[in-house]
Amino acid sequence: MAAKSLKPFVYLVVLVLVVGLACSAGGGGDTPVPVQTQPPQPVQTQAASPPTAAPVEPATPESSGSINSITDAKSAVIQIQAEGTFVDPEFGLQLNSAGRGSGFIIDPSGLAVTNNHVVTGAALIKVRQADDTQWRNARLVAVSECSDLAVIDLEGDGYPYFDWYSDPIQVGTEMYVAGYPLGDPEYTLTKGVISKAKADGETNWASVDSVIEYDANSLPGNSGGPVLTSDGKVLGVHYAGNQSTRQAFGISKDIAVSVIKRLESGENVDSVGINGQAVGTDDGSLTGIWVSSVQSGSPADTAGIKAGDILYQMENLVLATDGTMADYCDILRTHSPSDVLSVSVIRWSTGEILEGKLNGDKLVSTGYFDSTSSNSTPDTTTSDGTTTTNSGTYNFDASSSGDIAFATDFDGGDLSDWVYWTVNGSEDDFTLAVENGVLHWETTGKNNWTYLFNDQITMPDVRIDTSVENLGVNDNSASLICRYNDHGWYEFNIANDGTWTILRFDADNNKYTALYTGGSYNINMGKDTNEYTAVCDGDQLSLYINGVETRTISDRTFKDGEAGISVSSFGATPVIMEFDYVVFSLP
Repeated sequence: MAAKSLKPFVYLVVLVLVVGLACSAGGGGDTPVPVQTQPPQPVQTQAASPPTAAPVEPATPESSGSINSITDAKSAVIQIQAEGTFVDPEFGLQLNSAGRGSGFIIDPSGLAVTNNHVVTGAALIKVRQADDTQWRNARLVAVSECSDLAVIDLEGDGYPYFDWYSDPIQVGTEMYVAGYPLGDPEYTLTKGVISKAKADGETNWASVDSVIEYDANSLPGNSGGPVLTSDGKVLGVHYAGNQSTRQAFGISKDIAVSVIKRLESGENVDSVGINGQAVGTDDGSLTGIWVSSVQSGSPADTAGIKAGDILYQMENLVLATDGTMADYCDILRTHSPSDVLSVSVIRWSTGEILEGKLNGDKLVSTGYFDSTSSNSTPDTTTSDGTTTTNSGTYNFDASSSGDIAFATDFDGGDLSDWVYWTVNGSEDDFTLAVENGVLHWETTGKNNWTYLFNDQITMPDVRIDTSVENLGVNDNSASLICRYNDHGWYEFNIANDGTWTILRFDADNNKYTALYTGGSYNINMGKDTNEYTAVCDGDQLSLYINGVETRTISDRTFKDGEAGISVSSFGATPVIMEFDYVVFSLP
């Protein structure tokens, strides 16, 4: 993997890498495993502009009917795009945000199943089948917050559909996960076996009495898709996975069927109308259910609960003290939907404490929460022992940054201080040029990962700032790299599908490790411009996306090295990206 000098060249072939996705299939800890406090990344974010709805044409008789083989499953699995406005505990207000997940049709009339976390709180829902070129509308029928299930109704009828598996689920049963991971429009199918028939289903976004565990690969965007037998019968509904441990989880058909029957009739089950997750401060002084969005007309909406609130107490019981939704859901399950329930809410944006009743008195302010000792969301420890923190908003201003070691706006057309090397793919598949004041990076080869480094500067601590415009297809990513040396480097990879990964590459063992993987609504998707910042300061590695701190983790494997940038293609090409500037400075 020898570095190659760019000194003699004005044009050069090069491509960036999304190692976390392209090399390690999404990395670890992206979608959470039950009984972890890490929030799920259930859906893949896409461009915020709404998709065009296609005229609805009912399925032809030849394509309708019950699925009887795994090869026919593709026709009854759908990709779902949900668009709305949400308040995220990490990223704040997300206006007109869009996310993608999966689902599957269970009735020829167009009734389909997905996860609650895929669709609840969305202003509009669009769906498409594998061979559709355009999206069609879908209507939300009903949801279950606690079982993480939802039923939607597709326009038209005459659809192919799935039947539920009728026998008891046995460990060792061959199974498949079907869906549309990573927001990609291409249908995928992965194979595995059932490793547990009744695993623990308590998480920070759902409370399911029993889930099935399996080893089939899954990624963000698989959420809501079917878990199938070899003859195309539904064993469960996929809702979580951890790529690093090869564990994935689905809501067992033994639980799902009875809940879905009620949802089909339009009855919400164990729900008050919020899309929520358990959160807590790092010192444990505050725990509760963070409200990302509220369904219009629901008991929560009528009571005055808003997106961005923390549901602190219900019926005088403090919620989420164990980091899960268990207590919240147990309260809902021991009351009928029309029961009056007392609630205490903390309005995080103002610090107010509000009290009122679901199905009763509206919320009124009763004081303020003392956040002097606790004003951040909890730290999260990933599977490999790294620790993450979230500390708010960061606005880049070059005039206020530390001492600048290197800066270029590419106006001079000089790449003499840069070297490159390609990890994957051919050097013949990319070109690199400085033209019109930008670094123009174009890739025609699939899965091409190329790095570009400034070999004149070695910095133990460095801050890297850049601005990148996407001009090609959206199947791509950009990376910022620090502490590149003979033993490896750190990489901050941001993909155009709305996901990001902080990676460590061990050159001695030729191994990538995804230290943390997530999704961010702050990424401008489609043909748009993004500003990215990576900070390597001591053992703290921080990623900023368009001025917002996305994640800080702790790792001290590498202490010194060069800095650089990278671009990667996933599949579709050409990938065309332009860097407006690159700045290396002291943190």
